[in-house]
Amino acid sequence: MLGTFANMFRIPELRKKILFTLGILVVYRFGCLLPVPGVNLEALGRIAEQWKGGPFGQFLGMVTVLSGGALARASVFALGIMPYISATIIFQLLTGVIPALEKLRKEGESGLKKIRQYERYTTLGLCLIQGTMFVNLLRRSGQQGGEPLFAPGWVPMITALVAMATGTMLLMWLGDQITQYGVGNGISLIIMAGIIARLPFSLWDTYRMKPGPGTVIFLLAAFVFIVGAVVLITQGQRRIPVQQAKHTRGRRVYGGQRQYLPFRVNHAGVMPVIFASTLLIFPRWIAQGLGNRWESWLWIHQNVFGGGQDGSTWVYVSLYVLLIYFFSYFWTSLVFKPTDIAENLQDYGSFIPGIRPGKRTANYLENVMTHIVLAGATFLAIVAILPQILPQVIGIGGWMAGFYGGTSILIMVGVALDLVEKIESHLMMRHYEGFMRKGKIRGRR
Repeated sequence: MLGTFANMFRIPELRKKILFTLGILVVYRFGCLLPVPGVNLEALGRIAEQWKGGPFGQFLGMVTVLSGGALARASVFALGIMPYISATIIFQLLTGVIPALEKLRKEGESGLKKIRQYERYTTLGLCLIQGTMFVNLLRRSGQQGGEPLFAPGWVPMITALVAMATGTMLLMWLGDQITQYGVGNGISLIIMAGIIARLPFSLWDTYRMKPGPGTVIFLLAAFVFIVGAVVLITQGQRRIPVQQAKHTRGRRVYGGQRQYLPFRVNHAGVMPVIFASTLLIFPRWIAQGLGNRWESWLWIHQNVFGGGQDGSTWVYVSLYVLLIYFFSYFWTSLVFKPTDIAENLQDYGSFIPGIRPGKRTANYLENVMTHIVLAGATFLAIVAILPQILPQVIGIGGWMAGFYGGTSILIMVGVALDLVEKIESHLMMRHYEGFMRKGKIRGRR
């Protein structure tokens, strides 16, 4: 393993890519520590402590982990990269239902360039919307706590909003630079760096709660088990055998080889969890803001979102799980096209043994994927509800629970595996020994 790390820096091109990537990530972490102008940092620190124990403890814990702690510090990167991710998700969904966007996607690089431009415009709009909500939350929290976070007037709040929106647009550009000149996917690496940077603070918060030896052992064992399970599900595949038809040219017989169609168990990735949590965010904000004013919202605040307790009710957890199942099938239906796969197999003279080509092959593939998605969605649901379960079972804080569940470990493991595969390919191309003995990370059947 140490020899592999040494080999990474023996290749000039790979060494340059790695150092460039690390440099960009250092810039990102510096930006997370740089507060927006005009914010009372001492009052903000006390309000952040109140957030941890409030009804948004788990939700804000998850968002803070994903932003690398920038949200709790009200830094220029407080909004993180999530507006850009939301914009890309929106356009991926719209591409499947709007013919004009589908036509652009099929035009190749020029069409994709236009779609990416639309995504950037949408990102800016989302930054302004989310930034306004966050600045307003800071203002109201300061007023309720008797410690104003902004100076009087609208100028300080508008300045903070512009700084946060600019920070997200800069993050988007930094991610593109890593993807183009560094190693790995830039946006994913920025999210992963934020999660890792927040881990020591989550551990410190847990330490201050003085957990017993049994709790510490349980947390370590749970971490190892969850990471192993995520790796297993992420790399797990259902392989469909494909037989190539034989044909004769002269005296030689070609074809006849058997290959496989690899279908990943977690075909939808982390998208269903992001969709479900995003959809439940806005009712929670409204319920928190209006819960003491309108009777209907008061009922929702108490019975769905747990009122003032740090935890969610079984109604909220049930809705969360159902939405994860729904979006798992919905997302898979957008990216998985069994009819196209069946047509491609037929065009290349291949077939699935025991299944007739054409429509029956498409139906067979769709049936297989339906069962695979069920298994993947069940796993996602279990991991996603851990932040709601762990605080009530073993008494850890919502911010630490947000690291164990939700999207944190799913993103970290997925990005780490992708990064290892890319570095592995660079090493193997130049005949260096890689991380794996057989030269690549294999999917598990």
